[in-house]
Amino acid sequence: MFDDDPLQRETIASVMVPVAVPGPYTYKVPPGVNVLPGTIVRVPLGPREVLGAVWDNQPDPAINPKKLKSISHVYENARPLDADLRRFIDWVANWTLAAPGMVLRMVLRSEEALEEEPPVAGVRKIEGAAPERMTPARSRVLETMEDGFAWTKSGLAHAAGVSPSVIDGLLHQEVLEVVSLPAAPPPPEPQVDFCKPKLTPAQKQAADGLVESFDKGAAVSLIDGVTGSGKTEVYFEAVAEALRRGKQVLVLLPEIALTEQFLRRFEQRFGVYPAEWHSEVTPKNRARTWRGVASGDVRVVIGARSALFLPFAELGLIIVDEEHDSAFKQDDRVPYSARDMAVVRGHISRFPVVLASATPSIESRVNADMGRYRRFVLPERASGAALPDLKAIDMRHNGPERGRWIAPELLAAMKEALADDAQTLLFLNRRGYAPLTLCRTCGHRFQCPHCSAWLVEHRFQGRLVCHHCGHNEKVPESCPSCGSVDSLIACGPGVERVAEEVADRFPQARTLILSSDLPGGPERLRREMKIVEEGGADIVIGTQLVAKGHNFPKMRLVGVIDADLGLAHGDPRAAEKTFQLLAQVTGRAGRVTGGGKGFLQTYSPDHPVIKALLSSDRDAFYAAEIGARQAAGLPPFGRLAAIVISGPDKRFAEDFARAFVRAAPREPAVTLLGPAEAALAMVRGRYRYRLLAIAPRQMDLQAYLRAWLEQAPRPVKGLRVQVDIDPQHFL
Repeated sequence: MFDDDPLQRETIASVMVPVAVPGPYTYKVPPGVNVLPGTIVRVPLGPREVLGAVWDNQPDPAINPKKLKSISHVYENARPLDADLRRFIDWVANWTLAAPGMVLRMVLRSEEALEEEPPVAGVRKIEGAAPERMTPARSRVLETMEDGFAWTKSGLAHAAGVSPSVIDGLLHQEVLEVVSLPAAPPPPEPQVDFCKPKLTPAQKQAADGLVESFDKGAAVSLIDGVTGSGKTEVYFEAVAEALRRGKQVLVLLPEIALTEQFLRRFEQRFGVYPAEWHSEVTPKNRARTWRGVASGDVRVVIGARSALFLPFAELGLIIVDEEHDSAFKQDDRVPYSARDMAVVRGHISRFPVVLASATPSIESRVNADMGRYRRFVLPERASGAALPDLKAIDMRHNGPERGRWIAPELLAAMKEALADDAQTLLFLNRRGYAPLTLCRTCGHRFQCPHCSAWLVEHRFQGRLVCHHCGHNEKVPESCPSCGSVDSLIACGPGVERVAEEVADRFPQARTLILSSDLPGGPERLRREMKIVEEGGADIVIGTQLVAKGHNFPKMRLVGVIDADLGLAHGDPRAAEKTFQLLAQVTGRAGRVTGGGKGFLQTYSPDHPVIKALLSSDRDAFYAAEIGARQAAGLPPFGRLAAIVISGPDKRFAEDFARAFVRAAPREPAVTLLGPAEAALAMVRGRYRYRLLAIAPRQMDLQAYLRAWLEQAPRPVKGLRVQVDIDPQHFL
């Protein structure tokens, strides 16, 4: 990849840079500097300097180095990106049709991570030295330092219960000396035998199967277990086996809100906490984790989907918990599925991947049925408790009174649970107080000025909010259209409105709203999740984040306020997503004590999804949904690609979309739908048109799309074309 002619003093190298270009650029290597594929560097790019990595591409030897810009800096302390990670980056770019530099950008998160963290100043006792005058404070300091270890000044002052000036006095009298301490000591290693669990026979069989998979290379296993069946304990045995073999482990979770409970469970099993990687981790700790992963000091990482692109030194196992969750799909920049790319990373590096879910995705279930994945079924709860009894409430005949949202039958069950000191969860996947606010005088509806979406009232904050672009405004006292005062009415319920009804019905109950958009962010959510877990709330009103793997021991009753909500969209995955969401949320009931009950308020009690949930016949639902997908040629039996064309001018974007589809290569096997206005026709001031390509499973859809993009007109005047392979969202 370099011109290494000893007679030529200057060499050249291909460097991948984190921008949307099809391949690496060529740079001059400074004399006396040695770089290899994977070496992390800083290079000039236009008027700025960017991080990059030396790539495997062979530069053109005919290029004159004198005409090239030179590599500015080589990060000699940073471990080069290994060949498997570079292959993975190229694979993701090829699959998603993204620029490889944009995938590399997800690996090279920050420059801070590439340099060793500078040491901090510490103090240590000088052997044999004593102060001129001993005081109680000085005595406490010296007693604290009897073990001979060095301390930071602030840490020592806190431990000894003295002011920092006492430490300064001992330094002045040369009783203590200043030393350099590592900024952060290496994290302690997990202990594989710290607290071995007692597994049920079904759990033991699944755990043994996962351990066997380590000798089969790139094996993919699916743990298909009902809610509360102990899937985590099973895959912890795979974690233990990977650690015994000297390998690192990555556990992917779909939501930050899940991490707190998971961290405690991991610590109970292995004696230490794993490293964390998600958006709420501070930049300094993210840099430490990045370095620790690259050096091998960090053995286990729990993280969000972006953790998949960490530069592990010895990665030997990936676990994707709640593998069905759509949060594993990234929609912007590089649209990738972390679940699918985890399987790819395991295949490239020849190590096992474990997927776990109580409601597996259709794709994973079909892969298991066809023998591509090994499936381990956990049909019963580990506690021995029965699954909850589910019942539908037909809202057409047995619904609540006008202006109320909780049906009488559900109210009666809540009273019973409250009397028995059991918890109730009311689930509504709709944030805020009401999804629509209008004027009863003139009919004016409050709409986002930047999106084709209604503004959602958040009564606790006194604001109207767009959940797509973040626009918000104060709730006005009068209608902005007709000027009428006290004419604004809320239409439909959100979790805040349901909470208002609960407070009115059960004033003595301790109620709590769990919603991702309330003030306090993830830290507040973690605290409140722990309150629920410890029984500190009687009635919980929550959105979909309460459906994701939480264990609430006292939760006995679950009421779904609007079970039909997810079925109303033109989404080919609507039935699957609704089944998964409702099965997960009702599965919070009776996980430990048994006796759980679930009520589904629905206007469509005969819908196949509702009937499958009520009968607890998961296999019947999967069989029907798989059959429908196969008949329609939809994934996993066919391939989909969505193309979204957006721009600031509606007519121009529509005309471009029509010209774009006319440029599509003629291919009888491909069905093209659109262009049509997206369900969300405008987001952040950009008008959106969607195209959908449907192709047979065996077709190279990426090659077809590349040819199409090559022939299509180039976007101008602020237009943008985004390609999404295997789309999960259809708004």
